[in-house]
Amino acid sequence: MTDNGPAYRATIHALACKALGIKHLRTRPYRPRTNGKAERFIRTLLAGWAYGAIYRNSDERHRALAGWLDFYNRKRPHRSLGRRQAPLERLHALNRNNVLGSYT
Repeated sequence: MTDNGPAYRATIHALACKALGIKHLRTRPYRPRTNGKAERFIRTLLAGWAYGAIYRNSDERHRALAGWLDFYNRKRPHRSLGRRQAPLERLHALNRNNVLGSYT
């Protein structure tokens, strides 16, 4: 999820998302609350992964990203998701209750 900045509207960004199998979502203009979610994730990412450990070099930092994202999505409880669930736990619960409908 990104804002509507020119870097995120560029063809190269769309091609990168397609190559990675990522659905690009944009925040609604003039809705700071939505953009705040993306900003908060970036802040958490920087604190928990990028600067959360001492790395010998960029390659070591890059290798650590997959593990951090796994922790973030599968194990780290998020207060905003109710009952302090991890994002994938919450997604599976919504799916079990058919809340997501045809969006999955």
